[in-house]
Amino acid sequence: MTMPLFSTGDDPGANFAELLRRVGLDDGVSSALGHKAHAGTTGDALHDLGVPHATTCVALNYGDGVVMAGDRRATSGNLISHRRMEKVVEADRYSGVAIAGAAGPAMEMIRLFQLQLEHYEKVEGSPLSLEGKANLLSTMVRGNLPAAMMGMIVVPIFAGYDLRRHCGRLWDYDATGGRYEERKYVATGSGSLQASTVVKVGFNEDLSGDEAIDLAARALWEAADADSATGGPDALRGIYPVVATIDADGWNRLEDDDLVERYERIVSEVRSR
Repeated sequence: MTMPLFSTGDDPGANFAELLRRVGLDDGVSSALGHKAHAGTTGDALHDLGVPHATTCVALNYGDGVVMAGDRRATSGNLISHRRMEKVVEADRYSGVAIAGAAGPAMEMIRLFQLQLEHYEKVEGSPLSLEGKANLLSTMVRGNLPAAMMGMIVVPIFAGYDLRRHCGRLWDYDATGGRYEERKYVATGSGSLQASTVVKVGFNEDLSGDEAIDLAARALWEAADADSATGGPDALRGIYPVVATIDADGWNRLEDDDLVERYERIVSEVRSR
């Protein structure tokens, strides 16, 4: 394929999705998503067909930024389909996305989101604002609405460090693309009730980054204890949640060795009770 050329009035600019449409590459993506969407007509039917679903993710603000965390389990009905799924993903240096819902469309959406952010920065010479990134993701979730109506719902969390306001910010979404900025914390997925309850009880405005990480880890622990679709830390296989911080220094994912120590403290505390 040769490099596409556009006239002044027809140039898609930094809009990557519009670029795909102009060169005719969106048809293959749309037909693939359409095929997936028509694989079944209800959530139960999709489970019967073995469509993996991602489960619980949380995000919370602390003094210097935000913490994002997600378990690693994906389920197909009552079966564990994947044990190492990464549901918390770096969108760019200063933002991240956490996903719950139908795993295939969710991961496809994240990859396209990452590409569009990179494309915008290369064309414009500067990154899209954090608010602009949240709006862009909202548009992409809305574009998944036909598939969501057939049970393939994608419900992300978006969070990042705002270089203009010098603070962490986070948003959650509904299946129609509605976006809602949250000031303190948010959870999504099948274990969100348990996770958000833990964060609500333990949250305060003066949390340090280390305390916020501990709270997010505890939230996923309690969600896994009550919700069968949420995976807890698996010491036997060496599988631990994905936990990352985003602050003025950018995205930083915690190493598993750090999480091992944190979860060992949680286990000791639970045993002592």
